[in-house]
Amino acid sequence: MANTASGPWRLALRRHDAAGFSPRPGAVRPPPQVSQEPMATAQPKPPSDAKPKRVRRRPPRPRSLRLHGTVARELGIRIVSGVLEPGQILEGEIAASSQFNVSRTAYREAIRILAAKGLVHSRPKIGTQVSPRKEWHLLDPDVLGWIFAGEPDEGLIANLFELRRIVEPDAARLAATRRTAEQLARMKAGLDGVAQHGLATEVGRRCDEEFHSALLEASANDFIVSLTSGVAAAIAITTAFKQHRLPAPHDALPVHLAVFEAIEAQDAQGAHDAMARLVDRGFSDTMEARDPAAGRGPIPVCC
Repeated sequence: MANTASGPWRLALRRHDAAGFSPRPGAVRPPPQVSQEPMATAQPKPPSDAKPKRVRRRPPRPRSLRLHGTVARELGIRIVSGVLEPGQILEGEIAASSQFNVSRTAYREAIRILAAKGLVHSRPKIGTQVSPRKEWHLLDPDVLGWIFAGEPDEGLIANLFELRRIVEPDAARLAATRRTAEQLARMKAGLDGVAQHGLATEVGRRCDEEFHSALLEASANDFIVSLTSGVAAAIAITTAFKQHRLPAPHDALPVHLAVFEAIEAQDAQGAHDAMARLVDRGFSDTMEARDPAAGRGPIPVCC
């Protein structure tokens, strides 16, 4: 009987023959013994001068997603500076997207951003309209940044510091009796950072922001704490505005230290009065930065 085995089976037969198997006539050749152990495969060694594997990077965002924020900022600055007045209707989508050299999708996204901040609203058959100032989210960090991007309105500055004068001194009063050791440590670390880096640097301004944020949280009043983001943004933005505009701004660190020391000593009235002086100094410096030729006194106190 002819041997018709082929492929791997024929190779196995040859191996058995080489091992000394001599079949008798008519005998059935036993099947080959296959090893159960996996065959080791040699791993090629990378060459010594092999280049490091490239890290796969995310594809860049679509152009529309990069541009809608720029368009929103440009329109936001025009609105808060008065170039676009309340009630004014913005250009149509086609004309506006052509003016900004962006897609209609990017322009629509920019309008959605402004609408979420209360600066514009859409009316059927009329278009997109600038909202009244009373509807603006003035404590939104972006809106505050747009206000101080150019020449901020004097009335808005006064209103902003009136709000700080109402909130922060009483927050400091509460913090003096309610602060925790952790909050006190955060306040101190913030002022240490201001002393080290100075308010002329972004790092120093972040440390100042941390001091004020910890102070507001130490008031343990949920409604005051909810103002932390807006108040902290207002402090950071006005501080940067003063540092850039005034050739030699006043050193605000001693006034900050007076607030901290009163809170540390649990002196509620002392903390209130020190914070009131700090806010008044901030207002005077900000108005001087807006118009160096016209000095301003502290905010009038009604009671």
